[in-house]
Amino acid sequence: MACMSVLTRDEAQNRAQLLDVHRYAIELDLTTGDDTFDSRTLIRFTVLADQDDTDTFVEVKPAELRSVTLDGHPLDPQTLDGNRLPLKDLTPGEHELHIDAAMHYSRTGEGMHRFTDPADGETYTYTQLFLDDVQRVFAAFDQPDLKAAFDLTVTAPHTWTVLANGTTEHLGDGRWKAATTPLISTYLVAVAAGPWHSVRTEHRGLPFGLHCRRSLAPHLDADAEELLDITRACFDRYHEKFTQPYPFDSYDQAFVPEFNAGAMENPGLVTFRDEFVFRSAVTDTQRQTRAMVIAHEMAHMWFGDLVTLTWWDDIWLNESFAEYMGYQTTAEATRFTDTWTDFGVTRKPWGYDADQRPSTHPVAPEDVQDTASALLNFDGISYAKGASALRQLVAWLGEEDFLAGINTHIDRHKFANATLTDFIDSLASATDRDVHAWANAWLTTTGVDTLTPELHTDNGHWHLTLHTPPTDGPGRPHRITLGLYDHDLHTPHGLTPRTPLETDLSTTGTTTLSAPGPRPALLVPNDGDLTYAKIRFDDESARTLHTRLSGLPDPLTRAVVWNALRDAVRDGDLPPTTYLDTARTHLPHETDLALVGGVLAFATTHITDRYVTPDERPAALATLTDLCRDLIRRTEDGDHPGLRLIAVRHRIDTAAHPHTIAAWLAEGTVPGGPELDPELRWRILTRLAVLDATDETAIAAELADDPSATGQEGAARCRAALPHEDAKARAWDALFHTDALSNYLFTATAQGFWQPEQADLLRPYVARYYKDAVTLAARRGPAIAEAAGHWAFPVHAVNPETLRLGQKCLRKADPTPALRRKLVDQLDDLARALRVQQQA
Repeated sequence: MACMSVLTRDEAQNRAQLLDVHRYAIELDLTTGDDTFDSRTLIRFTVLADQDDTDTFVEVKPAELRSVTLDGHPLDPQTLDGNRLPLKDLTPGEHELHIDAAMHYSRTGEGMHRFTDPADGETYTYTQLFLDDVQRVFAAFDQPDLKAAFDLTVTAPHTWTVLANGTTEHLGDGRWKAATTPLISTYLVAVAAGPWHSVRTEHRGLPFGLHCRRSLAPHLDADAEELLDITRACFDRYHEKFTQPYPFDSYDQAFVPEFNAGAMENPGLVTFRDEFVFRSAVTDTQRQTRAMVIAHEMAHMWFGDLVTLTWWDDIWLNESFAEYMGYQTTAEATRFTDTWTDFGVTRKPWGYDADQRPSTHPVAPEDVQDTASALLNFDGISYAKGASALRQLVAWLGEEDFLAGINTHIDRHKFANATLTDFIDSLASATDRDVHAWANAWLTTTGVDTLTPELHTDNGHWHLTLHTPPTDGPGRPHRITLGLYDHDLHTPHGLTPRTPLETDLSTTGTTTLSAPGPRPALLVPNDGDLTYAKIRFDDESARTLHTRLSGLPDPLTRAVVWNALRDAVRDGDLPPTTYLDTARTHLPHETDLALVGGVLAFATTHITDRYVTPDERPAALATLTDLCRDLIRRTEDGDHPGLRLIAVRHRIDTAAHPHTIAAWLAEGTVPGGPELDPELRWRILTRLAVLDATDETAIAAELADDPSATGQEGAARCRAALPHEDAKARAWDALFHTDALSNYLFTATAQGFWQPEQADLLRPYVARYYKDAVTLAARRGPAIAEAAGHWAFPVHAVNPETLRLGQKCLRKADPTPALRRKLVDQLDDLARALRVQQQA
């Protein structure tokens, strides 16, 4: 069979001018075996008149194409070219296309994923059809602007339940029929079939449901009321924001195994990775993240599902909007009122990092020529930068005008498709502000602005000059808050806020302000984090932060400061050891869990593993170990379980010697708590494996006690982490030379494989990585290619040779687009780490 073809924008535009697709009738049979399922598709469509060329194609990726019939006349299945079945010389008018095929199940989270739960032997299947994977499940004219109604029938084993976009009815003999959908795009069709454990209720006359694997039933039941309360609260809040009511007939949320994304916004059937069904202790920040994802996916029901992009260059319209709405609505409608702090310390750096790499792109790119290119844009720019831009837009426009424009957009384009131009026109209709100029400055440019203040005093006034050098295009309008703080004379390390200043920054790059009185001890540009920009501090403010950072009263302000310190480390302007010393000084006094977790995550995954030299690493780990000990001592009263849990996790991860954590594992508890649940036990065992303080016998015993899917992943991670030649050889073979690992087991094995402590043992594999990764990506497809580029990359090997080999691979080896993008990013991060090490 010929290689698969990606759809280009020109091809999609031509097909949209030729066809009007009305309805799909899809029959899936999931009882035909473990490897394939049957898929029969009927497509009713119209060929529009007055077209010079009436040739087109339908996409399908079958295991076997049995038959094709067009208007009752058979077509030759052998004409299938890769994933394209040609339809030639179509006459204007109505047509019916029947396709009968066997399709492969997936173990990579693409198409129809099949999973057998090791805990109880039960099997589950679900679809992930995003972008162009519908072709793995049924034949389709697969592009977002050919919306249609879908009728779906599924035959499944008799003990299974079938979920779909609409309510489903069991017809008997394992046959299920879903209600006909409204007009939706092909990539939004969803099926989830298996012996689900379900919790069902109704809200505002609509059926709501939660679903998970049976082995997770007790954990879902424990959190069901919290999940449903959040769902109801967000649902009601969106009905206050949006004039259009929820457009589908039900709202199911299925927590599915081995899911590649956080979640997927299938209308009426949102799928989530089932790690959100917590089987071990979690922090309130993790619960907040889950709530935000619920709100994010629900926002898509209006923005993405009801109104859908025309082509993939506008994917930011889906994701940036849902990202912004997810955080904002969670803060407004649930008990998690500090979501923007978490966004600031965890999501926003994702955007900053992506925007400073060679692979950066505008929020709204103009050059998305095909679906392979589009897939690469699901990154920190489309999510975090886009959401930050929208948050700045709301600050600039005002929320009332922003929502008025959004509702105009939804009203104009409901059950249809829209473009960036449509979106900006709708916003412009609700305000006197020049939204088109805003869009040009924010959405069509790349790079991060940096706000750099200069302060001086004279004649009883203080004066500020704020520099905002332009990036690659017109100056961006920034509406910001300047936080002003004085030393609190009654608290040794406290700070007292003055009345903040709000201002619009000049788009020329320089803004000046003056105010009476002494200069503040600390000036924080972008206090409140309302814009998207890196910030720097003047010298006196930097000195104040050195001793009083933890005295800032608002956690969002502290998030802005910690982000600035993070950026300074990455830019080579702040030694990594200074960042660690600052964390050592101030984190013991921090109360916000997102901040503690975010700072420790950067310190452990970037500073100790990449930004300090191997000679400096033991001291860096010791600093973090001491910090975690302080946090553990601070939480001995039991009043801060989330903070204690974060500290325990990082104490495990930074252990340079096995004795303490091995004793915890043997005793089944940390002294004073918490008791070790499965997540902590596997975490300790992984670190012991890295330190050569455990063996296969102990790993197998732990797996026998926890034979779950996460137990299987934990065992794979531990085995790959063992510092022995035979263990590394087995792990490498599993990763790159066989296709036995599912997407999750691949990731777990890769996570265990590379360890900074094992640099000498791993050195031969660094050179092997590039060749083997290129071959693997071509063989196993985009999901594994991305995992290979992310998790299997030797991030610890910060040296010029690793960089040289990677650059040679990009020049000569022709990696697939998904792998190439990951390698470009990894090599840029590697070059940055080298610069940081050299400058420190």
